[in-house]
Amino acid sequence: MGRKWNNIKEKKASKDANTSRIYAKFGLEIYVAAKKGEPDPESNRALKVVLERAKTYNVPKAIIDRAIEKAKKGAEENYEELRYEGFGPNGSMVIVDALTNNVNRTASAVRAAFNKNGGSMGVNGSVSYMFDAAAVIGLTGKSADEVIEVLLNADVDVKDVTEEDEAVIVYAAPDQFHAVQEALKQAGVTEFTVAEISMLAQNYVTLSGDAQVQFDKLIDALEDLEDVQQVYHNVESE
Repeated sequence: MGRKWNNIKEKKASKDANTSRIYAKFGLEIYVAAKKGEPDPESNRALKVVLERAKTYNVPKAIIDRAIEKAKKGAEENYEELRYEGFGPNGSMVIVDALTNNVNRTASAVRAAFNKNGGSMGVNGSVSYMFDAAAVIGLTGKSADEVIEVLLNADVDVKDVTEEDEAVIVYAAPDQFHAVQEALKQAGVTEFTVAEISMLAQNYVTLSGDAQVQFDKLIDALEDLEDVQQVYHNVESE
């Protein structure tokens, strides 16, 4: 479906290798998910999704436990989930998901990142209609055919199963996330290279030269913002 998921994850991990930023963002996301319902992943599906994604980034157990314990104690910190949409160079589209305790601060920072890096903010719905929410689950050690057989036998509905960079990537509807993982775990899969609910572009564009450089700066600027949790776009990875 156009995205090289393992390459994207490795790039993010490499970028954050010498900082604790990625762990801090996961800590906040886990805390917010745990506060939404019971702080138990078996009864809180939103929390379980976050924890599965955290595993693929090797987030330390201490950070996970601290965030859940904070939620259990009823901390009074309240965060809003916000989505911003915008445009980059040459037809590129960007979706930004944030968690914030200061809406004005976050909106200003996201707008500045767009404006300073050749982009522009759009109104709600100006970009998201060109994306679809999907569960994305990656693994190694099995072929695409083997994975398809496992999922068919488990009667799990998926959109696509592809081989990308020596890994198998399963694309499914968001509500099939746990069913896909459970079927694969029952088939002996113990680790996942990717496990997340993402926004996939319906059509991708390729950039080159200055446009690609400018776009990379825009994405880096957005991902560097403290309140930003996820950035999705429609630019094809090379």
